[in-house]
Amino acid sequence: MDRTQVVLPAGAVRRQEEFTQRLAALYHQRDRQPLAMVDTYGCQQNVADSQRLMGMLRDMGCGFTQDPNAADVIVINTCAIRENAEKKVFGVVGQLVHAKEKNPDLIICLCGCMAQQEVVADKIKNSYRHVDLVFGPQALWKFPELLYGVYTEKKRVFSIENEHGSIAEGLPVVRESGVKAWVSIMYGCNNFCSYCIVPYVRGRERSREPADVLAEVRGLVEEGYKEITLLGQNVNSYGKDLDSPMDFADLLREIDKIPGDYLIRFMTSHPKDAGQKLFETMAACPHVAHQLHLPVQSGSSRVLKAMNRGYTREQYLEKVRMARAAMPDVVLTSDIIIGFPGETEEEAMETVSLIEEVRYDALFTFIYSPRPGTPAAKLPDPVSRAEKQVWFDKLLDSQNRISGELHHAYVGRTVRVLVDGESGDPVWPLSSRTHGGRLVHLKGDTSLVGQYIDVKVTGSNTWALFGEVQR
Repeated sequence: MDRTQVVLPAGAVRRQEEFTQRLAALYHQRDRQPLAMVDTYGCQQNVADSQRLMGMLRDMGCGFTQDPNAADVIVINTCAIRENAEKKVFGVVGQLVHAKEKNPDLIICLCGCMAQQEVVADKIKNSYRHVDLVFGPQALWKFPELLYGVYTEKKRVFSIENEHGSIAEGLPVVRESGVKAWVSIMYGCNNFCSYCIVPYVRGRERSREPADVLAEVRGLVEEGYKEITLLGQNVNSYGKDLDSPMDFADLLREIDKIPGDYLIRFMTSHPKDAGQKLFETMAACPHVAHQLHLPVQSGSSRVLKAMNRGYTREQYLEKVRMARAAMPDVVLTSDIIIGFPGETEEEAMETVSLIEEVRYDALFTFIYSPRPGTPAAKLPDPVSRAEKQVWFDKLLDSQNRISGELHHAYVGRTVRVLVDGESGDPVWPLSSRTHGGRLVHLKGDTSLVGQYIDVKVTGSNTWALFGEVQR
């Protein structure tokens, strides 16, 4: 796409700031500070988007609440990846009718990937009439204008135009933590995996300018953030649309030059585009974590072709060997889909054999969920849900055993961790992460939050490690 059509001019962002000020003036006429509730579902990109929505709401003069009955504005940021996520959102939206009855002035907004689907927008329009504003990811940057329209035009507003999407720099942001931060480096997806709705709702790939990414990361480091995660549907596609050549590995090297005590992570890395240059860059850059989320989805080459993933089982395994050769201590995680349409038991067991060969530290596992509008949703799917569950359980049994074995190998070792928050567990009140992203539960004072410390690992289970602070 033409970059001049992708990057919004500064004047467009300033216009939204004017609407923000108009809303602030409207709210100022009230006898108390208005409260906003932002409820987020789905991926880390949605979390980053919600932080920008919160930034706009803060600049309008809003405080924040998690009580829908106390809120004046509710924003539900949705995910369309799986059917269960959509059902949950519709359930939540349905319950909000009671909050609207108690407070007729309450403004309810639905945004994110679900909202961008025409079938969902029509369902909201016809069956959930208490929802006032619906907008997709591409319209997030003009949230102030859309919200102002709801207030001043006294009617429902829908903004789900079919557009490639744009990049808006300079949007305000509210980060819930002073320790960890998300930084989107690109938006959209060009891969069109046959099961995935994302390219249809988030538009084509578009990269932020390197200078803007570097400025944001530098500012976060100067503010004291210790862990920064770079986000993109496929970070390895970064830079393909830029006027001057720079790929993702080049960007990592430039970020690594920023002085400070911090760690860079990233997701998601598509296997077809990950290669030697990326792995060698990760190994060479001290600020980049030796953690790689490399979604394989299936261990069957036939299924991978049907998924339109762009690689075979053998090619994927070669990428794993390359990554481990460059970084012997790399922590590997992945995504798996069981029960893709047409998949046989033998092919599902190929996936189980792949995880036995790779020995991932952890997996994110799912039973296939059809997404209307995707090619896979039109494929015959003769295998029952019950049979797919049997395959899925075999996968989980293998991965849980592997994770338990890998975690047990940490016991007795001293590792450096970032204490990133409180767990709510009175026995192990602190949570932390190793360089490779493994969760470590700790005993200690909350003053340790935000610090890198040495921890001796004293125990483990399938999902986490347990440790003692080393003084």
